[in-house]
Amino acid sequence: MKYILALDQGTTSSRAILFDCNGRVAGKAYQEFRQIYPRAGWVEHDPKDILGSQVGVIAEALVRAGASLSDVEGVGVSNQRETTLVWNAQTGEPIYNAIVWQCRRTADMCDKLKEEGLDKLIYQKTGLVADAYFSATKIKWILNNVAGARDLARAGRLRFGTVDTYLLYALSGGRIYATDYTNAARTMLFNIHTLKWDDDLLSLFDIPRSMLPEVYPSGYDYGRTDGTFLGRELNICAVAGDQQAALFGHLCTNKGDIKNTYGTGCFLLMNTGKSPVDSRNGLITSLAAGIEPAPDYILEGSVFVGGAAVQWLRDELRVISTAAESEELALKVPSSDGVYVVPAFTGLGAPYWDARARGAIVGITRGTSREHIVRATLEGIAYQVADIVRAMELDAGVKIAELRVDGGASANNFLMAFQSDILNCSVLRPAVVETTALGAAYLAGITSGIWSGVEELKNNERTERVFTPSMGDEERSRLLSGWHTAIAAARLRQG
Repeated sequence: MKYILALDQGTTSSRAILFDCNGRVAGKAYQEFRQIYPRAGWVEHDPKDILGSQVGVIAEALVRAGASLSDVEGVGVSNQRETTLVWNAQTGEPIYNAIVWQCRRTADMCDKLKEEGLDKLIYQKTGLVADAYFSATKIKWILNNVAGARDLARAGRLRFGTVDTYLLYALSGGRIYATDYTNAARTMLFNIHTLKWDDDLLSLFDIPRSMLPEVYPSGYDYGRTDGTFLGRELNICAVAGDQQAALFGHLCTNKGDIKNTYGTGCFLLMNTGKSPVDSRNGLITSLAAGIEPAPDYILEGSVFVGGAAVQWLRDELRVISTAAESEELALKVPSSDGVYVVPAFTGLGAPYWDARARGAIVGITRGTSREHIVRATLEGIAYQVADIVRAMELDAGVKIAELRVDGGASANNFLMAFQSDILNCSVLRPAVVETTALGAAYLAGITSGIWSGVEELKNNERTERVFTPSMGDEERSRLLSGWHTAIAAARLRQG
């Protein structure tokens, strides 16, 4: 039996999942790692925590599958995007912690870009809005704030990478220095029309070209891992940013196909085919994962805090002991009783792009219980997704009939049912909800020859449950009106 090993490096955890030739999970392992918050709105990871946790779960996944490294035909990597690492090219040692995609430390820098009108140039070339979410301003911050970094960069001795690049570099002993189109497209330095690093943007952010990796299609023979690192050399056959990997995992390879991932954040992507769609409603235009030299384009909207809101209930408020308990408590009350939770802990993403918005709980009365707060938090996730869906429908000129879902929070039946109600469309949950890892495995499996292509994979596609709407139009309109009032409260400036 031959397997594909998917390394799914996420924001709060690292996973290793072994898939068999039928696309079924044969074994998996999971390990959370430390989140670092140096200041309000700042988020970091220790690169050694990322690498150590990812390597650590590989052996466990193999044991659970009853397999060995010799059974692995290829490796596919999916990763949290935009998170920025810079390391010394000679030693391989990071010069600073990884600055996570959630981090807002460069919000002022992005505001200045907008004031100078440079956001239009950035969108024209990259399809991205000028926001602290993306990598370019994080790189510039490191170069400006780490002692000696700017001099090392000018001497060609520093390397930048998103998490995929760092993992490939480390696992190969420094032999592989590369990324794929989907990750490069999220840096605010890559021209999605020419498919090259853009000299104008490198000059704008004062980033030397020598710091940037080579860029390839997602499905590609990237090279082999170092045998001394894992005990055996493995072929790395695919790399994709987590959300584009999930889109491919759903086999959303046709124009108009759409999915949402409920992870730490929520990420909604629509395949728009070979032509980019310019957004008028705060969405991002980017590149899809694939094996062709010229990738498809996508529209994307991002919610900064999705499943992380449930972690907040568990770890900070301590009103639940497990994430699964949130569904049980939400169902104990018939409604949130007018309570809205806007989990804008690190600002608001699409379609608002308000870095200074902060979380808000609106509508509390003396009768508000923890059940209402928990239910309103889950509903707040669905409302944020609904805002993006409506923006996407306007940009693409289509009415969405179904939404394919994945990610940890998609296992919450209450959330999925409410999502279907508030969107007034079907929500399809696949049998394999680890769709991000599955997409990386599909890409690696096609590249390595296990599967002939997408059509063969579609024969393996399985849906676990379909949620259909039951809410009336009047109630839906009333709830959405209340939500937008709550959003306005979260966007009020302090002081």
